[in-house]
Amino acid sequence: QVHMVESGGGLVQPGGSLRLSCAASSSIFSRYTMGWFRQAPGKEREFVSTIHWSSGNTYYADSVKGRFTISRDNAKNTVYLQMHSLKPEDTAVYYCAASKSISSVVATPQRYDYWGQGTQVTVSS
Repeated sequence: QVHMVESGGGLVQPGGSLRLSCAASSSIFSRYTMGWFRQAPGKEREFVSTIHWSSGNTYYADSVKGRFTISRDNAKNTVYLQMHSLKPEDTAVYYCAASKSISSVVATPQRYDYWGQGTQVTVSS
């Protein structure tokens, strides 16, 4: 079992930045591909970004490419999502997730095994 806790959400003005963190409880964190998803009110959960457990390769949704950066610190069992140039349409609850899949890209929520509780990001003036 992997327990994860997100932090770093909040209210930010358009064009601003936030960094989300997701701390995992498991010592085998380094063997999981990690991902970030988000869900806005009335919408389905959508993929944001993922980082492969072994290669460290990253992959982004087109909507955030060039603005968001995912990274991980295996020594701290933590994955980060640095967000810049935030837009009102980025407003959502952001979730981190862990996947045991060995695929090179894991971008669908069904392929993730463990989820955090979510952190709210609101982009508004």
